[in-house]
Amino acid sequence: MSSPAELRLRVHVQGAVATVLMDRAEVHNAFDPQLIAGLTEAFQRLEADAAVRVVVLAASGRSFSAGADLNWMKRMATYSGEENVADARALARLMRVIDRLAKPVIARVQGAAFGGGVGLVACCDMAVAAREAVFCLSEVRLGLIPAVISPYVVRAMGARAARRYFLTAERFGADEAHRLGLVHQVTDAEGLDAAVAALADHLLKGGPVALASAKDLIAAVSDRPLDDAVIEDTARRIAAQRAGAEGQEGVAAFLEKRAPGWIG
Repeated sequence: MSSPAELRLRVHVQGAVATVLMDRAEVHNAFDPQLIAGLTEAFQRLEADAAVRVVVLAASGRSFSAGADLNWMKRMATYSGEENVADARALARLMRVIDRLAKPVIARVQGAAFGGGVGLVACCDMAVAAREAVFCLSEVRLGLIPAVISPYVVRAMGARAARRYFLTAERFGADEAHRLGLVHQVTDAEGLDAAVAALADHLLKGGPVALASAKDLIAAVSDRPLDDAVIEDTARRIAAQRAGAEGQEGVAAFLEKRAPGWIG
């Protein structure tokens, strides 16, 4: 499975794990409309591929992603209001597709993530960063704001931290990103692949339907009052999972002290 060469986007599937690789190292994996469309299509295809159970978002070269491509930014300056809105919607759609993918997504952050690159990290379910990685929400330095990525970044690092880093555009390192919750694990560069593989192994032990349902559950209960509607919803969710084929297989496997059928 691969995308058109001019997009410099590669998709590699090994077993049940797919890696989506941004491969524009010469421009620090900055994105433009073509790359945004290619990423969106790649994730949608992986969503529909039943053989793929975990997706890794990675990048080549020294940087994870520098955010918007400079040539794209130059073109945006000439866009009409309607063209600007349509352009922004495409990036917002990509973020939503990654965030709502029914399969777990791991960000493999080997280098700098600036602007929209931070948004890509925040959209993923979990992120592992090399110790050398650096992060920056640099938009205000350009007279812009991190608008379409803000729901995901604020959710990941919290409103209080966003008040600092959205406004100051300071660079911060991987350890600070970990402290804030933007990334889940920091490792030496040579241990990055092993850390990502270990997470993928953990994920592959979970039932595919259960993983998708767990992601949907988090979205359903986050930032909602603990009222009767939430309690009823969660009761119905676990009842449906128990009655489903995967839930019954998982419980039976546990009682019979064997591996469930989804672990091949």
